[in-house]
Amino acid sequence: MGELTTDIQYLPGVGPKRALLLKKELEISTLDQLIHFYPFRYVDRTRITPIAEVTPDLAYVQVQGKVVVRNLINIKHLSVIVEDATGRMEMVFFKGIKWNFDRLEPGRVFVFYGKPQAYGGRINMVHPEVDPPQEDPAATGRLSGVYPSTEKLKAGGITTKVMAKLQHAALALCMPEIHETLPEYILKQRGLCPLPYAIYNIHFPSDTRALQLATDRLKFEELFFLQLSLLKQRYVRSRAEKGIKMNIVGPAFHACYNALPYALTGAQQRVIKEIRSDLSCGHQMNRLLQGDVGSGKTMVAVLSCLIAIGNGYQACIMAPTEVLARQHYANIQKYLAPTGVKCALLTGSTTQKERRPLLEGLADGSIGIIVGTHALIEDPVRYKALGLAVIDEQHRFGVSQRAALWSKGPGIPPHILVMTATPIPRTLAMTLYGDLDVSVIDEMPPGRKPVQTMLIGQNRLRAMYRFMKEEIARGRQVFVVYPMIFINEKLEDVSNVEAGYEEILQAFPLSEGYKVAIVHGKQSNEEKSFNMDAFVAGRANILVSTTVIEVGVDVPNASVMVIRSAQRFGLSQLHQLRGRVGRGAEKSYCILVKDPKTGQEAQRRLELMCSTEDGFEIAEQDMKMRGPGDLEGTQQSGLPINLNIASLARDGILLEQARAFAQYVLDADPTLSSPQNALLASELRKGKYDIHDYSNIS
Repeated sequence: MGELTTDIQYLPGVGPKRALLLKKELEISTLDQLIHFYPFRYVDRTRITPIAEVTPDLAYVQVQGKVVVRNLINIKHLSVIVEDATGRMEMVFFKGIKWNFDRLEPGRVFVFYGKPQAYGGRINMVHPEVDPPQEDPAATGRLSGVYPSTEKLKAGGITTKVMAKLQHAALALCMPEIHETLPEYILKQRGLCPLPYAIYNIHFPSDTRALQLATDRLKFEELFFLQLSLLKQRYVRSRAEKGIKMNIVGPAFHACYNALPYALTGAQQRVIKEIRSDLSCGHQMNRLLQGDVGSGKTMVAVLSCLIAIGNGYQACIMAPTEVLARQHYANIQKYLAPTGVKCALLTGSTTQKERRPLLEGLADGSIGIIVGTHALIEDPVRYKALGLAVIDEQHRFGVSQRAALWSKGPGIPPHILVMTATPIPRTLAMTLYGDLDVSVIDEMPPGRKPVQTMLIGQNRLRAMYRFMKEEIARGRQVFVVYPMIFINEKLEDVSNVEAGYEEILQAFPLSEGYKVAIVHGKQSNEEKSFNMDAFVAGRANILVSTTVIEVGVDVPNASVMVIRSAQRFGLSQLHQLRGRVGRGAEKSYCILVKDPKTGQEAQRRLELMCSTEDGFEIAEQDMKMRGPGDLEGTQQSGLPINLNIASLARDGILLEQARAFAQYVLDADPTLSSPQNALLASELRKGKYDIHDYSNIS
């Protein structure tokens, strides 16, 4: 590993100053990290275009010509006329004038690469790349890679051309140390090229076929090891983690189930069967339950908790906010009425006086189900026999917080049911939750009406206010959501809650009988609860809010969701907000209000929202538009693992193939202990593909 681990500053052409820039901007510290920094696109440097065929509507072209004239127009402008057998054109330079004047001597031949344009009646190129006509392995005569860059890198002189030269120098040193990571049988069965060939040709492909072979090899390897790591973790855990065996369903489950005023959907019934199977198998359940807003996840969670109760254990339901915890508690109390099971609520605002009997009830087992926030994992809380933990919208909890639950159990870790209403594209779920079993409720309860979604500009606000007043006159309520709490000087055109609240108060005055509540994250818990309760109870007609109401507020009487500056939200976030309405029997509406300066991509997002209510379709499109690391706008800060070349948005089919192949390998050799899999075991031991995030929940 001598050359591969060499500090980047010792590579010729780098030095301490550029090394610091590479470390800060690209997190590249060693030669190994450099050669695994791949181009994101390629330009065809294999063809020389005759000057007579160059037109301004062409993309980047390459011409070879002899310098016939060089004119220093002034100290800031150099004009160079070049010719080939077919004609003449101009090369223009505004930077590096002296250097270019000195080297571009009349009579010498060069290769020029750039974007042609028309100016003053003739074709020219501004700041073309210039190379001698002989073969330059890092620049000409081949497909040439374009590397991701930043303004600071360019200012520091690390252009794509310089990066290519650095890669060429690094590969010359490192190629003898690049060893195969995949066994021969995988290379043969998958038809993959060797790793050294792939690494060299991803940077300097000899032709399009070499590039395709290199790309396929490197993408497959990255996704294969990622899935192999996840599936191996699941295999090891399924055998190492003894689980509480829950063989019976119990009378409480039957009492609740039989008292339901409606039949469960087929999807809910299927998921409950999957959970029952997990609970009775003798290994710890680690299951992710995905379901769109309103699909009935809470009902599934309650019935799962009642199975735990029926086997003599307790259950907890953990929510990310007090608002959501209170709402869960209110709904669950109704479901539990015919069962006799005692349920309690524990949050940060539970008083000491209220807390004492709760802690005693958990410790002696008289409380069967506890609903709450992170308060459920605080030190004083002890359970007599915690058998099931349900974690709602679990990406909002840290791993250490979730792990704190396990110490509360009877010695054996509780079963885990993770719930999310954020639809996750299949490829992303296979990565973030790759070692969990996934259940999907993909069917909405009967009778739930679609929400009509419309997109309007600021010029339609008065008409929108008239419509809101009509709905309020019919006894309905309205959400108005803003992206910011306070005015941001850099985003003056973006609506904010403070200004919006004043605007709504003027349009809906108290003197005319309108009552407006406001909720945002800067308020105290008491303020938030007071205003939210006023809206939930129907004492307020309008709730002005930030996205604090994105998760969990259930007001069946609310029929209108207005989202101001809608272009500022991600698709998944818009979908979550839209899910706050359409929960009652009345026709419901979601009105997306865009600002005047709405870009084309944001416009496409908003139009997609108007065209479908399918959360999974929206999530797939969101990932394609925005990338997998920002699926929830401000809610999700990126992936738990960096992918160098594969893309979860574009390489879904390859990911599925890689996962299937990883499963095939582990089915034959679950511990990777056979000699033919020694390379795989060695690569996994490096820890590159460990995910210590969402799926690492126990």
